[in-house]
Amino acid sequence: MSGPRPALRASPWAVLATSLAGVFATGVTVTLLSVSLVTIAEDLDTTTATLTWLVTGPMLGAAVVGPAAGKAGDLFGHRRIYLIGLSGALVFALLTGLAWSPVSLIAFRVIGSALGSFTWPTSLAMINQTFPAEGRAKAMGYWSLVSAGSPVLGVVIGGPAVEAFGWRLIFFAQVPIIAVALVVCARLLPETVRRRDVSFDVVGALSLAGAALSLIVALNLGPTSGWSSPVVVAGFVLTPVLIGVFLTWERRCPYPLLPLGNFRRRNVTFPISALMATNLAYTGSFVLTPLVLEEVLGYSEGRTGLLNIARPLAFAIAGPIAGSLAVRAGERTMGMLGASSVAIAMYLLSLVRPGTTDLFVVVALAMSGIGLGVISPAMTSSLANAVDQTELGVWGAAQQMLNQIASVTGIQVLRTVQQVTEPSAGQAAAYGHAFQVGMLSALVGVVLAAFVRNSRAGAATLSPERSRPVGRLNPK
Repeated sequence: MSGPRPALRASPWAVLATSLAGVFATGVTVTLLSVSLVTIAEDLDTTTATLTWLVTGPMLGAAVVGPAAGKAGDLFGHRRIYLIGLSGALVFALLTGLAWSPVSLIAFRVIGSALGSFTWPTSLAMINQTFPAEGRAKAMGYWSLVSAGSPVLGVVIGGPAVEAFGWRLIFFAQVPIIAVALVVCARLLPETVRRRDVSFDVVGALSLAGAALSLIVALNLGPTSGWSSPVVVAGFVLTPVLIGVFLTWERRCPYPLLPLGNFRRRNVTFPISALMATNLAYTGSFVLTPLVLEEVLGYSEGRTGLLNIARPLAFAIAGPIAGSLAVRAGERTMGMLGASSVAIAMYLLSLVRPGTTDLFVVVALAMSGIGLGVISPAMTSSLANAVDQTELGVWGAAQQMLNQIASVTGIQVLRTVQQVTEPSAGQAAAYGHAFQVGMLSALVGVVLAAFVRNSRAGAATLSPERSRPVGRLNPK
C-alpha cells in the first residue's frame, strides 16, 4: 500500500451513523414494490408474473455484484466505491420514476439496486476499519439492524405508500433524500487506502458472479418452471462448472479476488457457515409464516401483517444489544445463543394448528427475530477480526452473497417440503414438517458457531494494523 493513512473526518460513531444512512436509503427500496405488483401491473398494462422480477431481480443484482464491489473498495478505496454506488442509486431512482414500460422499470430497478448494494460491503469495511477489534461486534449490531431491517421495512411501508402517493412519486421523493445523504457521506466518511500495487481480478469476479447468478436463478425458477425445465437444469449444471473455473483461477492468480487460504482459518469458515445455516431457516420461515397464518389459522392479510411485525421488531431490539454483549460474552456464545433461538422458533412454528393463540405466534416470531439479531453481529465481527484489513470489503461482500444464496435456498427448500408432504400429511402438518427442516438447519448453525474462536482469546495474535482503527494508524 502506498500513501499515508489520513485521520478520521469524524468520530467512529458518526462514521457508523453516516454510512448506515446510505445503506438504509438503498436497502429499503429493494423490497418496496413487492406488495404493490397488482397496482403497477395495471398502470403499465402488464401482468404480475412479469413484474415478479421487481422482487427477485434487485436481490439477484445485489448478490452478483457484491464481491466485485467489495474488492473494488479494497483496491480503490471504500469511500470512493461507496459514493459511486450511492450516486448510481440516485440516478436510477429518478429513472425508475420515469419508467415507461415493464422492461424499463425492471431494468432500472435491477441496475439501481446493484449499484446501491455497493454501499453494503464498503460501509461494512469502513466501519470495521474505524472501530478497534474489541468494539466491532457492538458496531455490527447496528449495521445488522439496518442492513437486515431496511428491506423488511420496505415490505411494511410499500403497500400503504404506493396506495397513498403512487409508486412513481416514491422514487421521485427518494432522489433528494439520497442527494442529501450523498453530500453528508462525502463530507464525513473517512478516506481509505488505495492500493496501487495490485490489479483487479476480472476473471475471478466474473466466474464467481456467474456461479452465483446461475444458482440463484435456478433456485428461483425451479418451483414455477419445474425442476426439470431446461433453464433450471442449465443453471444447476453451469454453477459447479463456474465454481471450478473460479477455484482453478484463484489458485493461479497473483492477486485473487478471494484468497482461498483464508478458508483454513476457523474464524472465516465457521462464522460464514453458521450464519448461512441460520439464515436458511430464518428466511425460509419468513416466507412460510404468512401462509400458515392465512391458510391454517384463517387470518386476514391485515392481522397477518400486524403479527409479523414481531419478528423485525425483535430483531431491531436484539441486534444492538447483542452486539454490546458479544464484547463481554464472546462471539462463540452469542452465535450459539442466536442460532439456538432460531431453532426454538422453528420448533414453535411447527406446532401451529387451528386454535393456536396470537400470543404463541408472536412469541415464536419474536424468538426468530431475536435469534438472527444475536448471531449476525457476532459472526460478522468474528470474520472481520480474522481477515486482513485490506480484504475487509471483499470478505464482507462474500458473506452477504453466501447469505443471499442460503436465504433463497431456504425459501425453496422449506416451501418444497411443505408442498410435497401436504397430500399425505395434511395442510397444517405439512407446514410443520417444513419448519422442522428449518429447525434442523438452525441446529447445524449452533454446532458451527461452537467452533468459532472468541476474538478476545485471539487478540494477542492480531497485528497492530488489525486491532486499531485505520484513522489512528501512523502513516507508513
